[in-house]
Parts: sequence; C-alpha cells; structure tokens
Amino acid sequence: MYEEFGISQKIIDTSKEVEKELEDIFEKYEENCLKASSKVLKAFQNNKVSTTDFNEITGYGYFDAGREKLEKIYAEIFNAEDALVRPQIMSGTHALTLALFGVLKYGDTMISVSGEPYDTLRSVIGLSGDSENSLIKHGIKYEEIKLINDDFDYEKIAERVRKGGIKLIEIQRSRGYSQRKSINIDKIEKVIKTIKDIDSSIIVMVDNCYGEFVEKKEPTDVGADIFVSSLMKNLGAGIATSGGYIVGRKDLIHMIAERLTAPCIGKDLGANFNQLLSYYKGIFMAPSIVKSVLKTMTYASRMLEKFGFKVSPTYNEKRADIIQTIELGTEERLIKFCQGIQKGAPIEAYVVPVPDEMPGYPHKEIMAGGSFTPGATIELSCDGPLTEPYTAYMQGSLTYEYGKLGIMIGIENMLK
Repeated sequence: MYEEFGISQKIIDTSKEVEKELEDIFEKYEENCLKASSKVLKAFQNNKVSTTDFNEITGYGYFDAGREKLEKIYAEIFNAEDALVRPQIMSGTHALTLALFGVLKYGDTMISVSGEPYDTLRSVIGLSGDSENSLIKHGIKYEEIKLINDDFDYEKIAERVRKGGIKLIEIQRSRGYSQRKSINIDKIEKVIKTIKDIDSSIIVMVDNCYGEFVEKKEPTDVGADIFVSSLMKNLGAGIATSGGYIVGRKDLIHMIAERLTAPCIGKDLGANFNQLLSYYKGIFMAPSIVKSVLKTMTYASRMLEKFGFKVSPTYNEKRADIIQTIELGTEERLIKFCQGIQKGAPIEAYVVPVPDEMPGYPHKEIMAGGSFTPGATIELSCDGPLTEPYTAYMQGSLTYEYGKLGIMIGIENMLK
C-alpha cells in the first residue's frame, strides 16, 4: 500500500502512532460536522429544494428561482438576512473588493483591527501596487490597528471607536501569509461587542476565507454585519468550479449587488452559467469536506512536529480555520516539501512546481496543488513565499485518506 509511493517504514510507523494520539480530536470533528450538517439539511428542507432549481438560466438571468432559493439557503444557514452567491464573483479577493466598494464611498474611513491585511487585499486598499482603482485612490481613508499576542487590542480599538468617523471595520479571520495565528470566533465575538457597544452604526465585515464550518458559530451569529469568502474554499467543497459569496444585512447585500451588476438592478441580474447544481451540492457536502480537511491538517501538524518542525496550530490547539503552517527553515526544504505534496496529488502529480513571481504578491511563491479545479484550496495544496522563515501554508483535502497519503509523500520527499 505505502511501498508503491516510496514511503519509508519510519514514516509509516510514525503515522500509526500519530493516528492513535488523534482519536479523541477526530471524534470532536465528527460532532461538529453533524451539527453543521443538520443546519444545512434543515435549510434545504425549509426552502423546498427541487430538481427544477438546478435548471440553467441564460441571457440576463432574470427570474432565476433556483438562484434566489440558493441565496435564501445561505442566509438561513449563516443566520443572516440575505446573501449573494454568484459565479460572477471570481475569488475571495474579488468578494472583498465588491463588498468594500459597494459599501464605502468617497471620504469614508475603514479600519482593519486584525493588523496588516492579506497581500492581495493590500493592493485593493492601495497600500501596495500602483493601481489607480484602489480604495485610497477613490478617496477612502484607511487605518490599521495591530494585534497583540494573536488577539485584538481591545483597549486601542475602543479608544478609536469613541473618536468616531468610522464607516467600516474589517476583520481578517485567517492568518494569510503572516506568522500570527488565525482568529477564533470567541475573539471575533468579543471585539464585535466592544465595537457595537460604543457605536452600533459601524459596519463590521469579516473576511471568513477558510473559516466556514470549522467552529460551531459563524461571524453573523456573533454580530458581524457581513462576511465574505470564495467557493474555491470550504463551501464549494471541491464541487463548485468557481464563484464566491457574501452574506449579511439585507441593505448591505443590496448595495454590494448593485456594485456587482448595476444600480437599481442589483440581485435581479446574472445568469447562473449552469453552476447551480454544483453550488447546491457544494454547500450540502461542505460540512463533511471541512471535517476531512480538519482531520488532514491536524494529522499533518502532529506528523511534522514529530519530525522536529515548528507548526501552527499544534495538533491539540483549537482551530479557527483550515490553514496549517510549517516552518521549514530553509528554501530547499520549502521547495522539496511542496514538490512532495504535488507528487501526492491526483492531478498532474508528474509536474515539478518551481518558485516564480505571482500577481499581487511581493515575493516569489512556490505553489503545489494537483487539484481537479485549478486553485481550489479546499483540495490538498501547499504554498509559501520564498522568504524567511520559509513557511509552508497548507490546506485542503477532499478526503482524509487522500490527504494522509499526500502528507506522507510530502514528508518523504523532503527528508530524502
């Protein structure tokens, strides 16, 4: 079984030890999956989903009952007033851009309270790059409050909110390419309460990429006005081939939908490009897929820790998203590990990834991801910037078994 992949006995034995250690943690993931599955199933039943809801609508996309029902399902699952779930939203960065430009106007102020945003969002804001279409170039003001020891600076945030003049506060749940930890829902709930107790008119937006169904609550359960993500991640479940979503307050979704299409048209426009069946299947399968990913990443964390590498989160830490990081220490190990993950992929396992420039990123990147949908980070993938401390950022796996094999092959390739 393992011999055909060239996996050594040492890695096989370590794997057996690790799986015994993780039994109780895996059981908790099963419980969480059942809770999320019950929410999804109830939403499908409450909205009377029918096979006719999967029909393709072409042209302008008017009167698409299946699209409207899908968005009601998203709103119900995430305890929100409304949702926008569209193939026209091309990525998580695009969803964030739509939300920010839909809500913010000239002279408004937005603040990131989770420190420096992800690389591609920095370009959207205008903190990097040379785009004439950034938020700052459109007269929107930006401020930033750094985290303290992987938690919000509640005192500084409260002080700034009292000064007034804030239209929107943005929270990035996942770590991105930073060394900080991802932010769990308890901390998000506490900071939203801190903000809203002082000024309830401030819009709180959460970048929820990689976070859905990881914990029992979602951002809208704890007071967020809107949150956004890509269907190439958790909720697409490896079935959706493109798309993104935004859920939240009805008035905000209306404004964002007008930014996506046109004023006074909003959600009424947008053909589904025959994507609805994959979107319905994706959200239906998402709890189970997220469970598989959590098991895979927890397994990877403990395995790599056993081989002497610094990992975050550790195997027994509470997880806020599906990201696993491994500090590999050298450029060579980062490259070899990513190449090993590629060797364990179902698609293009024969390809050898090499570092290269990537649009929107300041450093050369190496990316491994032999996935059915290119770029789908809910499938097992691994990437990292070629800069110290040479950290690999790993996520995904459609099943635990395939993920486990991929991790073992990746470690073998690096340790050779």
